[in-house]
Amino acid sequence: MQLQFRSWMLAALTLLVVFLIFADISEIEEEIGNSGGRGTIRSAVNSLHSKSNRAEVVINGSSPPAVADRSNESLKHSIQPASARWRHNQTLSLRIRKQILKFLDAEKDISVLKGTLKPGDIIHYIFDRDSTMNVSQNLYELLPRTSPLKNKHFQTCAIVGNSGVLLNSGCGQEIDTHSFVIRCNLAPVQEYARDVGLKTDLVTMNPSVIQRAFEDLVNATWREKLLQRLHGLNGSILWIPAFMARGGKERVEWVNALILKHHVNVRTAYPSLRLLHAVRGYWLTNKVHIKRPTTGLLMYTLATRFCNQIYLYGFWPFPLDQNQNPVKYHYYDSLKYGYTSQASPHTMPLEFKALKSLHEQGALKLTVGQCDGAT
Repeated sequence: MQLQFRSWMLAALTLLVVFLIFADISEIEEEIGNSGGRGTIRSAVNSLHSKSNRAEVVINGSSPPAVADRSNESLKHSIQPASARWRHNQTLSLRIRKQILKFLDAEKDISVLKGTLKPGDIIHYIFDRDSTMNVSQNLYELLPRTSPLKNKHFQTCAIVGNSGVLLNSGCGQEIDTHSFVIRCNLAPVQEYARDVGLKTDLVTMNPSVIQRAFEDLVNATWREKLLQRLHGLNGSILWIPAFMARGGKERVEWVNALILKHHVNVRTAYPSLRLLHAVRGYWLTNKVHIKRPTTGLLMYTLATRFCNQIYLYGFWPFPLDQNQNPVKYHYYDSLKYGYTSQASPHTMPLEFKALKSLHEQGALKLTVGQCDGAT
């Protein structure tokens, strides 16, 4: 009898181990993919199942599994334009906020504070753990003493992405009416104000923007252009992910030096070392298997902490709009990217599918066409 019981227990444990292996296999696949040179193993994992391609938001248990569209067929992602058909689900919004708070607190994680670091401290990059950087005097000077979002709460927040779907949308006036406006990657606004608005309360700046949009400040002309853009922020929060990956330290230092030298009126913030993994952990828990969250998804996740209602504009990761017209990747330039490239650290259509599901449930409002009143 005892031998039979032991045999039964061994069989049960074996089944449990097999279940756990398959439950975590998408995570194993990503680690293999990041290590390089192991394509055969990755292919074997991918052939077992396509779990990493699912965007299953089950916050309230009412939505069916949503499969990521890798064909960029934009019509499959159509959203009803009439705002009267969208109703804010306050109960769901509060539930999402409560869930996210189990992983991170935007008030604390939006920036490292001055009291937590000192000049000369060594930091390991989040995505390049073998590489390190030293906290410079300039960086230390610009660390905030308290969270820029301490005790903040807003009735409505707009998060403005940079998709070309904003062009001819006429959304600028509507965007500017929101209590708090978040923008991404120092995107220009003055010449596109009718479509994207002017108000900016927080703007992100990945170090790569200095290379792509300001030619790595190779001469005085480009330095002046960056300085003008920074002055135009006029007291906004400038959110700089300085500790994410190696290669950006020099560009961060250039920006910090300009801010200090010219007394630019911005409130700098540098996200905490745990933020990226905490955000990804939340979405993985909700079965949205992203590789690395985009800036837009990061901002939405943070905004749930201090915004009652969240409105998204300029989120559209497809080359054609709902009417099958071409859409630029960015509204302000002619760069071209592959939305579903396996080499990309982001899974934009998958993220969009998750956000669209939340829009349909009333947790957020996603605008992908013309705004009401636009002509």
